[in-house]
Amino acid sequence: MMRRRASWWGSTVVLGLALFAGLVASTTWGQDPVPAPKAEEPAKAVESPTASAETPAAAPTPAPVLPAPYGPAPKSDSTGASYSGEGASTTAALTKDGDKVTMETLAKDLKMIRIGANVIWTLIGGFLVMFMQSGFALLETGLTRHKNVAHTMAMNFVVYAIGMLSFYFVGFGLMAGGWGPVMQFDGPNVLDKMFTFEFMGKPFDLFGYKGFALAGDSNDASVLVLFLFQMVFMDTAATIPTGALAERWKFAGFCLFSAFLCAFIYPIYGCWVWAGGWLADLGTNFGLGNGHVDFAGSSVVHMTGGVTALVTAKILGPRIGKYNKDGSANAIPGHNIPMV
Repeated sequence: MMRRRASWWGSTVVLGLALFAGLVASTTWGQDPVPAPKAEEPAKAVESPTASAETPAAAPTPAPVLPAPYGPAPKSDSTGASYSGEGASTTAALTKDGDKVTMETLAKDLKMIRIGANVIWTLIGGFLVMFMQSGFALLETGLTRHKNVAHTMAMNFVVYAIGMLSFYFVGFGLMAGGWGPVMQFDGPNVLDKMFTFEFMGKPFDLFGYKGFALAGDSNDASVLVLFLFQMVFMDTAATIPTGALAERWKFAGFCLFSAFLCAFIYPIYGCWVWAGGWLADLGTNFGLGNGHVDFAGSSVVHMTGGVTALVTAKILGPRIGKYNKDGSANAIPGHNIPMV
């Protein structure tokens, strides 16, 4: 029995590595390498043959300075009110310079509208993903036997609490600690700590180490929105194993597994792909196209949850009563198909 379990474990690990390698190859193969940025050479001054020695050289034209509304927020702000510059209105009233509306005050208002629209759209998307949890709960519970309904339904809702707390205290800092400024919201650069080592003369970013529990200057409006959006996708990945392992494990084992997945496994891989980690930098460092690109979570969310579910299902084995002593299979129909 132990040898069979060991063989299943080995085959599952090999399968997971093969899936991972195939996904990386599919996102990098055939893409044009990203050239490394080159420093611009200063323009050489061309002397006019007719210029006299007494004629002074023309002073260079200074670069235009952008007004304050176009720059990033100067410091962490949990409300986001300072993102449009000092004195900007955060209500429906127009920002005014004294009692006048100027081009600069209009620019501040337009920037606040743009940031607000991005924040609202991101939150709506996050809330929709959050409500997917109820669909997962109905699907998985409907396909289990009547005696396991309470256990399966409880897993689907408790995984959210466990995952959110694990991600809040540990996972988010590991995943997004080196994210940098959230440019969509013009947030400040407060997530600026990434553990990096050099390999073959290239930097390899492994995980962040800032933003744990959203403490300090990480308590910023742009970071709070980013946390919610990343948290709902993290819990989606954590919910996939609950369906694959329904009717197979104890509740205590499920709790420990979920906490570890949400605090370490998902965040570290998410950092490699979405937070500028070493997989995302394969194009810059080694000319492999654009690096590992994951637009909507096909690998960070679905592959992580799917491979984790496959490995743990192979370790735990089939449900009790699925197979007879002679190896023949028994059908285990769900108790409520309309829930599915």
